[in-house]
Amino acid sequence: MGSWPGRRAAISNCPWKQSSKAQKYYKQAAFVFILKKKRKMAKERGLISPSDFAQLQKYMEYSTKKVSDVLKLFEDGEMAEYLQGDAIGYEGFQQFLKIYLEVDNVPDHLSQALFQSFQTGYYIEDTVREDVVCLSDVSCYFSLLEGGRPEDKLEFTFKLYDTDRNGILDSSEVDRIIIQMMRMAEYLDWDVSELRPILQEMMKEIDYDGSGSVSLAEWLRAGATTVPLLVLLGLEMTLKDNGQHMWRPKRFPRPVYCNLCESSIGLGKQGLSCNLCKYIVHDQCAMKALPCEVSTYAKSRKDIGVQSHVWVRGGCESGRCDRCQKKIRIYHSLVGLHCVWCHLEIHDDCLPAMGHECDCGLLRDHILPPSSIYPSVLASGQERKTSKISQKTMDDLSLSTSEALRIDPVSNTHPLLVFVNPKSGGKQGERVLWKFQYLLNPRQVFNLLKDGPEPGLRFFRDVPDYRILVCGGDGTVGWILESIDKANLPFVPPVAVLPLGTGNDLARCLRWGGGYEGQNLGKILKDLETSKVVHMDRWSVEVIPQQTEEKSDPVPFQIINNYFSIGVDASIAHRFHIMREKYPEKFNSRMKNKLWYFEFATSESIFSTCKKLEESLTVEICGKPLDLSNLSLEGIAVLNIPSTHGGSNLWGDTKRPHGDIHGINQALGATAKVITDPDILKTCVPDLSDKRLEVVGLEGAIEIGQIYTKLKNAGHRLAKCSEITFHTTKTLPMQIDGEPWMQTPCTIKITHRNQMPMLVGPPPRSSNFFGFLC
Repeated sequence: MGSWPGRRAAISNCPWKQSSKAQKYYKQAAFVFILKKKRKMAKERGLISPSDFAQLQKYMEYSTKKVSDVLKLFEDGEMAEYLQGDAIGYEGFQQFLKIYLEVDNVPDHLSQALFQSFQTGYYIEDTVREDVVCLSDVSCYFSLLEGGRPEDKLEFTFKLYDTDRNGILDSSEVDRIIIQMMRMAEYLDWDVSELRPILQEMMKEIDYDGSGSVSLAEWLRAGATTVPLLVLLGLEMTLKDNGQHMWRPKRFPRPVYCNLCESSIGLGKQGLSCNLCKYIVHDQCAMKALPCEVSTYAKSRKDIGVQSHVWVRGGCESGRCDRCQKKIRIYHSLVGLHCVWCHLEIHDDCLPAMGHECDCGLLRDHILPPSSIYPSVLASGQERKTSKISQKTMDDLSLSTSEALRIDPVSNTHPLLVFVNPKSGGKQGERVLWKFQYLLNPRQVFNLLKDGPEPGLRFFRDVPDYRILVCGGDGTVGWILESIDKANLPFVPPVAVLPLGTGNDLARCLRWGGGYEGQNLGKILKDLETSKVVHMDRWSVEVIPQQTEEKSDPVPFQIINNYFSIGVDASIAHRFHIMREKYPEKFNSRMKNKLWYFEFATSESIFSTCKKLEESLTVEICGKPLDLSNLSLEGIAVLNIPSTHGGSNLWGDTKRPHGDIHGINQALGATAKVITDPDILKTCVPDLSDKRLEVVGLEGAIEIGQIYTKLKNAGHRLAKCSEITFHTTKTLPMQIDGEPWMQTPCTIKITHRNQMPMLVGPPPRSSNFFGFLC
């Protein structure tokens, strides 16, 4: 290859330069020579390079084509001329890539490397035209990389390898599938030395009737009972585990040095930092960077169970060695090493004394080290049999790519499943996502905007004693709680909150604060270790509209986690919501949001759109009417937690009684489901796990503003009850957990749904009104 430019120069000086036939022959012969040389190199390596593989995946991310689309063109369409039986030559392979990747010019080095990787060894060496690859192998490989339902992949693969179209896979066809699975495992950089006998054993198990062949029914059944068929169910490809860094641009407030060229990036200058290993480079050095050393799961049996240190040069932010406690002096180059799992920082000279095994450091209780995550096929035969899921129809089955991996956490730990909403809290959500990808195993951290919470819940489904951390606002927390409900998990994990939104009322009540402002995430995770579980009530909302010509807005939720309200505060929230939807750029900070809220509250106090609310609705608590005749109300709030609108306590402070709060509440109400006595209500303390709601009357926007600014203690306490029904006679503004809508005349029933385990942060040093949590 190195002499090829010289050969091209020689061609230009040849006397037969003008002979197109001679030129074609020479080029063809030269190409065959290069192809043989590259094939030999590929055979020695056994796979295409990580950069080639990464480039291929980048093309696939932007392509809209499916393998099935391209196959139709080869079987029945304009590409049929390139077929030679079930094979295609290099020119046909180039056409396949061009159509499938939707790229006019696929780089020669990439198409050649891919073509060689599919070589079977059976070819005629005389010409390139007769050097072929199997179209089925090519199609199967690309179908495994692309998305889609696992059961569809299974049926597609079965039909591809059933070459005689007799509806069964014989031993030779099954063996070809094993070869394809081995090739895929190699591309994923797995240790395949022990893999072939495991796959052969697994394929034998698929032959349920022992006939020596596999039917389509057996093959589809295997997809439901043999989890997984390795890559045939599709391994998670978001984290590529092939040496590729997960770069992000970063400006450095302190002097840092490029891991490649070791020169300074410059104070305040931008470079690239890998989220996984903290490898830092100049923008121009990224293409030459050494491969990322972080692997997120064990790729061979020897790596299962015991985690090793993974040392990366530089990144020693503390400036002190964790081994000898002396300073790590940074001069004009990279010094020191840091471990990406335990985050220890040491001198180079201290490395021999550190030992091989890594305990994952201060955050070990939360981390799933790579040694605890491994492909299910690497489990022993007995383990695979016991881990098979129950028989289900394919319609009921919802397998995900993460189920190709098995989790066996370190004993006496509580692995953390992290959900992050990157859009919450401005850019804070994105920064939190990056930080957790480094602090924990990236496979524990899920971007909610990408696939929602379901993949994470399925991945952790059988993990014992795990916890969930939701990074987002109250709406994000509600989304996760609802998904947990629907997932029908064998173990319901407790949920903690890292508040990134604007209101964060639930996070306030659970002592996780009113909003994340860049605090040390490691400290927050240590607080999570000492947190306690409280079972939070959740309430079902049923809205039954009356027959009218008016149309209501869609009801945002069917479940209350925080609060429900009708009237003045919902009217303010509705106006706020409409303006924010129309002009989102005006609502990009908590301070701006508060100013807008005050403006809408002021105009509401002038127009009083919900005046004499008691004339437009009736209220029943546990079947008994609530008397509102002596009150002049503009709003009614039903509270599950004592915080609304970003920290307002509409119920008001209650002098904390001595003793157990839940017991005192029960005694005050004599275990009754309803408490309406004003004297008893004065001493009731909110409790989010007592299966009762607090009902508060609001006199107007001015009163809400006074409560918001702490000028007034609370609204008018009306009741504590376990069930409430509203009947309205005109269109009114309403809201559930901060999401407002306009509702035509209707009946609204609120009943207890269930309880969800939530994690409460450690108590603050100073006392506050959330006494029910202390």
